[in-house]
Amino acid sequence: MTQYKINELFETIQGEGSFTGQPSIFLRLQGCPVGCSWCDTKHTWEINLDSEVSSDVVVNKKAETDEWVNLSSADILYIIKTKDYKAKHVVITGGEPCMVDLIPLCQLLEENGYSTQIETSGTFEVITTDKCWVTVSPKVNMRGGYEILASAMRRADEIKHPIATTQHVEDLKALLIQHEITETPVYLQPISQKERATKLAIDSCIENNWRLSIQVHKYIGIE
Repeated sequence: MTQYKINELFETIQGEGSFTGQPSIFLRLQGCPVGCSWCDTKHTWEINLDSEVSSDVVVNKKAETDEWVNLSSADILYIIKTKDYKAKHVVITGGEPCMVDLIPLCQLLEENGYSTQIETSGTFEVITTDKCWVTVSPKVNMRGGYEILASAMRRADEIKHPIATTQHVEDLKALLIQHEITETPVYLQPISQKERATKLAIDSCIENNWRLSIQVHKYIGIE
């Protein structure tokens, strides 16, 4: 039975991409070797065996920690139902969720009336159900040295690209050309809430007919 290393499980509002504003259950997995310098979840990078805790600790977290718990798909569904969450959309993120086979988890959730979404860097094969919405946030030239996979780009239902400089925009353009992506919705997301990064994203969206994702949850002060 597949086990998932879970760092967080909570209900909130999706603040990014196509599902912005959607009440969602976030399932954050532990472990990521990609090494993004601007990552806002660096506490999920390392899998320290000494940091394994109980499910109660993870579900009731009040602060960011590297603590995690091993849970099966059935365990996760049980917790969601026990917590009586109202949201019917589950966002699987990390860390890097595509380091593991997500079919058992997504399939069980979908069979029980939930829609599923994965947020991935595109550096690992996306193993999930056909119904699952896949958000690829391609991480180019990161410290970990991983390449963006063609299979991940082809599987993407949306591409959400963090930017702070014109080089980030050029990297995205090159990636879209390389993988012949023409129909997939593209979102630009300012890495920070600073005016310069936001203006660059707005101008680039207008110039290229892309869409803007501004991390609404950070502006309104929720997780």
